[in-house]
Amino acid sequence: VILNLSCRLAPPQIRVKPDNTGVVTDGVKHSMNPFCEIAVEEAVKLKEKKLIKEVVAVSCGPQQAQETIRTALAMGADRGIHVEVAGKDYETLGPLQVSKILAALAKKEDAQLIILGKQAIDDDCNQTGQMTAALLDWPQGTFASEVSLEGDKVKVVREIDGETQDIRIRLFTLPLSCVSFQKAKKKKIANVKPADLGVDLTSRLEVLRVDEPPQRQAGMKVETVDDLVGKLKETGRI
Repeated sequence: VILNLSCRLAPPQIRVKPDNTGVVTDGVKHSMNPFCEIAVEEAVKLKEKKLIKEVVAVSCGPQQAQETIRTALAMGADRGIHVEVAGKDYETLGPLQVSKILAALAKKEDAQLIILGKQAIDDDCNQTGQMTAALLDWPQGTFASEVSLEGDKVKVVREIDGETQDIRIRLFTLPLSCVSFQKAKKKKIANVKPADLGVDLTSRLEVLRVDEPPQRQAGMKVETVDDLVGKLKETGRI
């Protein structure tokens, strides 16, 4: 089983670059996305039940991404793969590029199952799992809250509006909604580059400008509906 680990930036305060091209990431700590933590836990449980043979943790990013992989290894993953993406390529790295990398690794590793956190909490895209399944032409079980293996199929309990849905799919990709660190240091992390996998990281999106949200203005109380309508007219809202 292959795990995709999304790193989230955890600065004390988000700051926009002076040239408005993005946010400042220098000196920022990288930590595992909480939904990816759920994915790691689920994969380790499947291995503990002897339903899968090996858990491989994958993360794409600069050198700091290895910290996230080490966390997964400490949680019980068997080995890690760090796909080195830095500089401009890292700044424009999106779900499509990550999906291409995961699809290439799945073929190279002869993986039968890919488990991902349902979305990263910094960009909230919720696209990587679906795109990876499409590129591989694999079935997918999205927004999974429970996972179990039944022969060559995966039973997935999906979270949908107000209830849950049970589905069964062939072994392959699964975006989840859903050991000691000393030992983790001894486990292997392989380093590869996107080019080694034949993946082009060219982005199809262009960020025109990044701005901080406007400061929230103080509110006011009104006594009557007429006062409310009058204030809305004064501020040009109606």
